[in-house]
Amino acid sequence: MPGRLLALVRPAPSSSPKSDSSSKTDTTHSLLPPVYSVEPPSSTRSKSQESLVMDAFKRHSLGRGDKKTPKVEAHKAASLNMEVESPPVVFYNNPQTSTGALISGQLKLDVRDSQLKLDKFEMQMLAVVVTKKPVAQHCADCSTKTSEIHKWEFLKAPLSLSHGMRSFPFSHILPGHLPATTHGALATIDYYLSAVATTSTGEKISYKRNIDIKRAIFPANEKHSVRIFPPTNLTAAVCLPPVVHPIGDFPIKMSLSGIVHNKGDAQTRWRLRKLNWRIEEIQKHVSTACNKHQQKVGGEGKGILYEDTRVVGAEEVKIPWKTDFEQGNIDAEFHAACNIATRPLCDVDTAIGMSLKHNLVIEMVVAEEWAPLKKLSQATPTGAARVLRTQFHLVVTERAGMGIAWDEEQPPVYEDVPSSPPAYINDYDIAQLDEVGSAMNL
Repeated sequence: MPGRLLALVRPAPSSSPKSDSSSKTDTTHSLLPPVYSVEPPSSTRSKSQESLVMDAFKRHSLGRGDKKTPKVEAHKAASLNMEVESPPVVFYNNPQTSTGALISGQLKLDVRDSQLKLDKFEMQMLAVVVTKKPVAQHCADCSTKTSEIHKWEFLKAPLSLSHGMRSFPFSHILPGHLPATTHGALATIDYYLSAVATTSTGEKISYKRNIDIKRAIFPANEKHSVRIFPPTNLTAAVCLPPVVHPIGDFPIKMSLSGIVHNKGDAQTRWRLRKLNWRIEEIQKHVSTACNKHQQKVGGEGKGILYEDTRVVGAEEVKIPWKTDFEQGNIDAEFHAACNIATRPLCDVDTAIGMSLKHNLVIEMVVAEEWAPLKKLSQATPTGAARVLRTQFHLVVTERAGMGIAWDEEQPPVYEDVPSSPPAYINDYDIAQLDEVGSAMNL
């Protein structure tokens, strides 16, 4: 039995003096088989030996438990894969002016059996919109909306294929008004290529691939904005870049005028005490209901509007600004940027009720001072202060890089080639051409 040892011990010889009778008895017993006694195992085993034995048992049990039964997958007659040949899908410029992007590739069918007959083979470009706050919480139709953008039908009739790899090319120009791939707090927009091949036996071989669509807006001229803060005479002029990006900072130039007001022999002026900025990301989405739950929102075509605002970047300006009381201006230049840790998104505006925009909010704290005109250096705070707050719209987009729209890089077609011979042939003397031709024949 495990854990018990059987000790086989031969009886020890007697230590009494030998006699004739005892010698006979010993001789008789020596002819018999030896007698063994069963004794309990010695309890003097060291602790180290016991620990080694227990470790061996543990390793043995763990080794048997770690072995997993291999999964046996069902045999498939064929498998699908895809090779995308076009560059990443990027829409350039605004949805109203974008010409879209070209997507092309090859759908590969690997036939594993000796013969395979396909009855149907098609692929779809799908747009999937998932609402985080649906009208009915447990309704899949309310939370997920799937729409078809394009469909490819590779077979017009049943087709028999032998063992080997087959390629089916595909291409399509995606329209530029489509929204980019977005994963917001209220809704998500994703695009997929879904291919399904149906065999003659009814077996369906499917393949699905995610397509990431981005939008890049080319920069234009700088934007200049002016804000007035009544009832004071303060006016802020801000210069912003046309577009900003989720990664990287951008410069901001601000000028605050109207800070000095002379009255009689005294002067009142505003001094900038604090300046900070923040970037707000505003998400809006209209959650629509399916046909079963339309009565919850008041009928078809109606929905519930949700709005979410979060700060994706904020900081207090520590760079000193320039104050000129003679001209009555305060000039400040600083840099702002989105915080990458917050995962800022790009601007999106869709026809399905989802929009995403960004605002730059600038806050200034100004304190009023009084000083006599004869001694302007002896200014005295009056105790009055104001908080000036203004916001500007920011266009957050992906970087365009060296990319251009697909219609600008396509090669010329035959209609664009002028008629031959070229027009400059008339500038030569026909006689000279004849001489050159005769010389070449020699």
